[in-house]
Amino acid sequence: MKLLFHLFMGGAPSWYKLALLFCLVLNPLLLATVGSFITGWILLIEFIMTLALALRCYPLLPGGLLALEAVCLGLASPEKVYEEAHQNFQVILLLIFMVAGVFFMKPFLSFVFTRLLVSIKNKMLLSLSFLFLGAFLSAWLDALTVMAVMIAVALSFYEVYNSVSYEARVPHVEDEHERLRIGHADLKEFSGFLRNILMHGAIGTALGGVSTLVGEPQNLLIGQIMGWDFGRFYARMAHISLPVQAAGLVTCLLIELFRLRVLGYNYQLPGRVRDVLRHHAERERERMSAAHKASIWIMALTALWLIVGLAFHLAAVGLIGLSVIVILTSLTGKDDEHQIGKAFEEALPFTALLVVFFAIVAMIAQQDLFRPVIDAALRLQGPAQSRGFFLASGILSTVSDNVFVATIYIQEAQKAFTSGLIDKTQFDSLAIAINAGTNIPSIATPNGQAAFLFLLTSSLSVRIQLSYFEMLRLAVPYTVVLSIVSYLAC
Repeated sequence: MKLLFHLFMGGAPSWYKLALLFCLVLNPLLLATVGSFITGWILLIEFIMTLALALRCYPLLPGGLLALEAVCLGLASPEKVYEEAHQNFQVILLLIFMVAGVFFMKPFLSFVFTRLLVSIKNKMLLSLSFLFLGAFLSAWLDALTVMAVMIAVALSFYEVYNSVSYEARVPHVEDEHERLRIGHADLKEFSGFLRNILMHGAIGTALGGVSTLVGEPQNLLIGQIMGWDFGRFYARMAHISLPVQAAGLVTCLLIELFRLRVLGYNYQLPGRVRDVLRHHAERERERMSAAHKASIWIMALTALWLIVGLAFHLAAVGLIGLSVIVILTSLTGKDDEHQIGKAFEEALPFTALLVVFFAIVAMIAQQDLFRPVIDAALRLQGPAQSRGFFLASGILSTVSDNVFVATIYIQEAQKAFTSGLIDKTQFDSLAIAINAGTNIPSIATPNGQAAFLFLLTSSLSVRIQLSYFEMLRLAVPYTVVLSIVSYLAC
């Protein structure tokens, strides 16, 4: 028995293992006593806690056990889980192929962003650059793809610095203990700096994602139901998206101006770290062979194809990612199966976790857990109804999948329109409110958006200590300001 407990969930803390076992025993008892609705909500909270403890144990293990139990208890049927996964097949393809495609572009991305990092010494300007680039690219590309690029770049920064000796990190210091102390302090400061920059970039993906038809998966869904093309969608959302983007830039400026320690934005890039990165960039540039330079150009042209292909939706996002893999492996000398296999190591665990998440979403749908909130919003009238839909969809998006929430709400709004409960003008207002609600307030938690969840569960987050609660803390100023601006603009 002791051996089985040791093997259970690997190296997770004993208290975590016991807590999960307690939940697995408790849930069937709750189902028999208080019914499926309350049990469903409790199981949802338990699943969210596995995300919150992602640094203790990868959520696929405890979250997967909870999802499996939900299916075994009849809270979600296997058919419903498959249906949810099938509806999100494009997202699954995106994770499998696009993230792997970005992996093969890492040398080019590292070259470009390292030059950006060592050139821009002002953190406020660098933060604005990451926020702006995140917003701009997410308006045309997919937010998850943009986040994957930022993670790859930050991981490259971290690996470059961590690969050099302490003598190179802290030159001109003879005492070994003092050198180690300074090196550890610099690494801690550097990790905090990367947390700040990545969070600015992640918020940027939400700012851009709300504004266009292709910014987020739920935008496309809402646009299809409403019959809005790219231009009409942008025009319909402009009275919310433009003030929100302006507010995001101002918030970023104020955060970096006052260096809010209580919210975790008090870190700077140490000069010694910048020197290491600059020297590395100079050495890499000097040592570049003709073949390496040619590979960089091939990656740059492939990145251009990626942007054009995604911006004009020439194919499903995942298939464009697959084309990137084929082009870069064919033209940059990657002909070994093991070389190619490494590209999928980052994406596949998260893909499996996402399918587990769809099982929880299936439970939410099958048990109609959000019905009371939807009914309360529908009872309101006029502008209050639009703002009610914004608040309800926003709050639920922080604890569930925003694509799922948008699907439920836009379908309910469509039913209200076809049944004559609301007119076309109000239907348009509700669609705008749902899109804003599922895009903006959901930045409050890492599970609110797939891009945020991908960042939380990436290998980089463990290295720089970007925990669930740290992301909650870093998101607070943006969540408050952007949610208020969105609410007032609805």
